[in-house]
Amino acid sequence: MTAQELAERAGVSRPLLSRVEKGDMAVSLGAVFEIATILGVPLFEEDDERLTTLLATERRTNALLRQRAFQASRGKIDNDF
Repeated sequence: MTAQELAERAGVSRPLLSRVEKGDMAVSLGAVFEIATILGVPLFEEDDERLTTLLATERRTNALLRQRAFQASRGKIDNDF
């Protein structure tokens, strides 16, 4: 699925999807949940064993991606809520 197809399916604009990808904290939580659901990304998991399995699978998948996909954000993130 292309980014444009994902944006259309989630009912968001392509620029908003780009902001989600970059971790923009101003994006609505609903948009993030919708995109995560479409992609099959679990946001909540109560079973520790299942969570460990999911994380291991994700790490194996991420190992196949180019390193630029994991470049640190250019700005400082303010986590003081």
